[in-house]
Amino acid sequence: MKILVCISHVPDTTSKINFTDGDTKFDTNGVQFVINPNDEFGLTRAMWFKEKQGASVTVVNVGGVETEPTLRKALAIGADSAIRVNTEATDGFAVAKQLAKVVSDGGYDLIIAGRESIDYNGGMVPGMLAAMIDANFVANCISLEIDGTSAKAIREIDGGKETVNTSLPLVIGGQKGLVEESDLRIPNMRGIMMARKKPLTILEPTDVSAETKATSFEKPAPRGAVKLVDVDNIDELINLLHNEAKVI
Repeated sequence: MKILVCISHVPDTTSKINFTDGDTKFDTNGVQFVINPNDEFGLTRAMWFKEKQGASVTVVNVGGVETEPTLRKALAIGADSAIRVNTEATDGFAVAKQLAKVVSDGGYDLIIAGRESIDYNGGMVPGMLAAMIDANFVANCISLEIDGTSAKAIREIDGGKETVNTSLPLVIGGQKGLVEESDLRIPNMRGIMMARKKPLTILEPTDVSAETKATSFEKPAPRGAVKLVDVDNIDELINLLHNEAKVI
């Protein structure tokens, strides 16, 4: 089984976010980048398939040379090879088109993507990719088992969980629950040394135009000061909740 794991290169959640050029671009200065957490769950599950079922695991990213350290980390975790499509990830449609070309050329059976990236939270790529390559698709996936060409997945739905039986080729949008957090892997020294020798292929992008464009960004409004209400003054509390917080 050939597995392709899609890796997004995203800011660490502890990073301070700023914008430049009149709030039209994300400022990367001083920002630490990591593997997108949803993708990390998927990569860990792919490693299980590699170790238990002999699958081969390739990781892929659409982005510039600055994303290569993130791909090298994925290789250090245990992926066999990496691919970087040499173009800026402008929007979900353009990324999905680039990934579809990689999948078609590589003949992958299982494509594991994160449900969404934690930077733009678009959540569009896995579903569009599945449609482009005519593969089955399971969103919000929290469990996945493969037996030959058959797959059993569990996904979160409103108010519960749904079990799905499907077949390969398959695209999933994985998330927390696909593996336990305690099972996530940290590269060790041996993995880091081996990653230096593993192939990282640079592909030139296919010709595609973005369908959307971000016109501006803005930070959330700062939190207001805390207002303390005397425990006996219920009327004032109700007034604040109704007229200021507007939650009742």
